[in-house]
Amino acid sequence: MSKTCTAPGGADSAAGLTARPVQRVLHFVTGGFSGATQVAVDLCRAAQDQTDMEVLLVLRRKSNTDAARLEALRAQGIAVQVLPGWTHLATVLALWRLCRGWRPQVLVAHGFPEHLLGRWAGLLAGVPRLIQVEHNSRERYTPWRRWQARRLAPHTERMIGVSEGVRRSLLQLGMPSDKTLAIPNGIQLDRFPAASLLPMAQRVPQIVMVARFARQKDPQTLLRALAKLRERGLRVPLKFAGSGGRSHLKAAQREAERLGLADQVEFLGQHPQVPSLLMSSRVFVLSTRWEGMPLALVEGMAAACACVATAAPGVEGVLETERTGLLVPPGDADALAEALWRLLTDEDLAQRLGSAARDQACQAHGLALMRDRYAAVIRGGSAPT
Repeated sequence: MSKTCTAPGGADSAAGLTARPVQRVLHFVTGGFSGATQVAVDLCRAAQDQTDMEVLLVLRRKSNTDAARLEALRAQGIAVQVLPGWTHLATVLALWRLCRGWRPQVLVAHGFPEHLLGRWAGLLAGVPRLIQVEHNSRERYTPWRRWQARRLAPHTERMIGVSEGVRRSLLQLGMPSDKTLAIPNGIQLDRFPAASLLPMAQRVPQIVMVARFARQKDPQTLLRALAKLRERGLRVPLKFAGSGGRSHLKAAQREAERLGLADQVEFLGQHPQVPSLLMSSRVFVLSTRWEGMPLALVEGMAAACACVATAAPGVEGVLETERTGLLVPPGDADALAEALWRLLTDEDLAQRLGSAARDQACQAHGLALMRDRYAAVIRGGSAPT
């Protein structure tokens, strides 16, 4: 368990960029601080070390836009603006005005429906280069929104899926294959140092799920699986870390109470020490209906947890069953309970899968590699492999 991550990427240096002209890059994304927001923030942080980019982070205001988080970003030196989000038209008009004033050369529009709103505003404002980033494999593409996506495609330089599964979903929507590519999301691997990793024998035999409470997540199936483990005589703690929609959180809490699991289940909310929680726990679970590129799962892998996840779009390319973790069918509490039983009762299996998961996270999902790939595309080239 002492392997140190030596992920590819991060080779770009400021010294090698001085000859390039500075270009202004605007990242537009939801202000809900989702995974899409995190990717945009990571790219803005990376640009601070690149002398050929000036970046602006623009957020579409949501009901849960956190003022403290905004100030924390500004304290890190990231230029941030928040636009009205009460109607799509108000957002497009405000972003159009901002683009007319700031005059970016590149507008990177992250997430849905933000990539539609952002590209319309950029197109109307005359932004030379538009880039779309799709962060999920299943979005609510009504006929009207599908029409918009196809109308915007000829004006969009690159369409990026945050996993191979998301790239395929873009192609299924009719997006041009020569413009569409995958850049897997990455994490800060140094938050999971080898020296802090514990062998399975020293970890707390508990289950952790780190995720927002949202429509796409499926904590109910995990709770039902926990109840089935209890019926088999195995009582283990389950910790949920994450915030999200209040109605979805309440639904999960009611299910835990209905199943009589209140003494085993803890809802931690937005946890300040996720790496230490993961590195001290045996099992990580992602019970979900669909994904784009699940960063929380990659963090569980980097922490060398024994990982179980739903075999949903966006997950299958990240976790390989029986090699780096276990995959179970969507909504199948019996299969999930069986997978958890195996990992909680077979220490050797948990150790083997956890070690392989960490190796995979270090090799393919480092933040530096993700940043290098995006930087190459934003500069107008091809993403490095």
